[in-house]
Amino acid sequence: MPYIADMTQSDLTPRPGLFPTPGSATLIVVAASVCFGLVPLFARGLMEMGVAPAAIAFFRYAFSGLFMLPFLPLARAKRRDALRMICAGLLMGLGWVSYLEALKTASVAATGVIYMTYPMFALLLAWLLVRQTPSPRSWLGCAMVLGAALILFDGTAGDAVSWALLLSLPAPILFALIIVTLTCLTPSLTSREKLSCGMVGSLIGLAPVVALTDPAAFLPSGADVWLTVIAMGLMTTLIPQFLYTVAAPKIGPGRAAAAGTVELPTMIALGWVMFGEAVGLREITASVLVLTAIVLVPSIAPPRPAPA
Repeated sequence: MPYIADMTQSDLTPRPGLFPTPGSATLIVVAASVCFGLVPLFARGLMEMGVAPAAIAFFRYAFSGLFMLPFLPLARAKRRDALRMICAGLLMGLGWVSYLEALKTASVAATGVIYMTYPMFALLLAWLLVRQTPSPRSWLGCAMVLGAALILFDGTAGDAVSWALLLSLPAPILFALIIVTLTCLTPSLTSREKLSCGMVGSLIGLAPVVALTDPAAFLPSGADVWLTVIAMGLMTTLIPQFLYTVAAPKIGPGRAAAAGTVELPTMIALGWVMFGEAVGLREITASVLVLTAIVLVPSIAPPRPAPA
């Protein structure tokens, strides 16, 4: 579940050969998203160790925030965009807590399916906020992702599972807002500044939730728990986040959102291998639809910042 960011011309000039084509950038986004899809593995493990969902979210963002804090923009000209990014990060942090709470009850595949509706919300918000009119192919790809979600939905689920799936809904909506904010609404910030603001915003949003958490469920209690927290930070946040941040602006919010939905087959496979969740024709069909949508959605380049 990444933060993605636009890149200014100064970011691009020193590295003209880095991810030069939409195709190679899409592959990088796909690879990073596979890493993001491993979040439930670490999250469930930490919850079994007694760590609260709010604490898991806090430590995940804090780990990367420590590295990105030096890039927090302080210039007056960048304050408006920085505030937008901080607010978007604040909301996303809270959305991720609701996702983790849902993961306590619902299956990895079910919560992943709900989360993977975010391309639809990303296209809708880009249309409403920055007047990026989706192409017919974009809407078709979005419909395919939504179709994958509907295929996997189990209408016979009990009330607890249905409530858990409803609880996971804010995450895709707020992640869609992150995508649009970072690619289109913060042109004065560099990719590092955007990532720094987003992490700070998430920590600000999570601070009140963490303050209400039992200290025994907040602080990791042993070396094995700390190692799991560090591994989660490296493998699901810091390293893939950097790759995603660099590559996503090359393809714009539409394809970046679609390429990121490779998390869904990753989570389905994870649920099958690690948690014994059933994988049948519905899961395979949903994965095929998601992968097809990655190829289908065209690249929409974000607007370039005005020259200084």
